Amino acid sequence: MKIISWNVNGIRSILKKGFSNFIETHNPDILCLQETKASRDDVEINLPQYHFYWNSAQKKGYSGTCVFTKEKPLNHVNGILKDIHDLEGRTITLEYSDFFLVNVYVPNSKRDLSRLEYRSQQWDVDFLNYLKSLEQKKPVIFCGDLNVAHTEIDLSFPQANTKNHGFTPEERLGFNRLIESGFVDTFREFEKGPGYYTWWSHFNRCRERNIGWRIDYFLTSSSLRPRLKNSYILSDVMGSDHCPIVLELSS
Repeated sequence: MKIISWNVNGIRSILKKGFSNFIETHNPDILCLQETKASRDDVEINLPQYHFYWNSAQKKGYSGTCVFTKEKPLNHVNGILKDIHDLEGRTITLEYSDFFLVNVYVPNSKRDLSRLEYRSQQWDVDFLNYLKSLEQKKPVIFCGDLNVAHTEIDLSFPQANTKNHGFTPEERLGFNRLIESGFVDTFREFEKGPGYYTWWSHFNRCRERNIGWRIDYFLTSSSLRPRLKNSYILSDVMGSDHCPIVLELSS
């Protein structure tokens, strides 16, 4: 089984940049998109092999997630069942026979850190509790743009960014709590070294020079570790300031 996650920074834009060819080439069983910035009615997609699930923000043209899946899930839920978090279209949960899949676009703390308190003290706490509640029923896979570089090898200039959004101690602590709760950063099961990123600034040829951050992840319950076949980054796929990431699991 192949699952792909991608922050597309606007699905209407990505549809004009070879999206159909991307689907044909990589043929994911499940595709999770973040920052879609659109509702289902705003876009025309001809992919009859997939079931579509959308969660759009109340604010038009902002945030949003969607999932394309070949296998119809048993159930799906938009949001994490907390009103304070569920107006921005940030999560979709699909239930399959042997696992839950959660597609998530975690709130950005903003350059001025004006959302850091909300992000670290409310969102991170409630999202982890939501994952734990799912895990009581069956294993969990969650993926998406988590808007944090976990460790110093997950961004190009860690020392210069310790007070910047995406690498504050508070945000990194939130990620640590995911790991301490037993969730597995699947990419680090296969690749231990630095220099692997999923987001690059548009400025100063950062992508060309590979000056970036790894802020997009697949994490799974530890019970799924024996099923992990591969977890990797499609850094050559263009169209967004993020690139897609892939998780391959055995049946």
